[in-house]
Amino acid sequence: MKLSKNLGHKGFTLIELMIVIAIIGTLAAIAIPNYISYREKAKIARAISEIKGIESVVNIFMLDNNRFPNTFVEAGLGNPVDPWGNPYVYYPIDKIPKGQKARKDKSLHPVNTDFDLYSMGADGKSLAPFTAKTSQDDVVRAQNGAYIGLVANY
Repeated sequence: MKLSKNLGHKGFTLIELMIVIAIIGTLAAIAIPNYISYREKAKIARAISEIKGIESVVNIFMLDNNRFPNTFVEAGLGNPVDPWGNPYVYYPIDKIPKGQKARKDKSLHPVNTDFDLYSMGADGKSLAPFTAKTSQDDVVRAQNGAYIGLVANY
């Protein structure tokens, strides 16, 4: 049995390499946006979970003291920040801080009667009405806790 050696073919042709690069580029173009979307959905889910936990602590404080805490620190929460690195916003409805307005739905009715609690979302900006463009990415607690999620889905 005679083995033949092909000394003329030592590697990939330029066309083969270009095809492989094109395939990798196509896969990356599909995968990267999906990955970014997945990360954003995970941050929203984390914010919803954290708001539920904060809501529980605030309600326990209310049961123990017959009033809502004025701040997170008073409730024993420190100064929690959302997944985007912005502080969560909290205030009892009967003690709205100066310069702050109660959150309002599309009909401009207040969304809570006990306390407001929300994340300003990825852009770190928010306005009181849910119809404002800067409020669409906010993760909010509305209807006194019956809804916790994105303003855009409310």
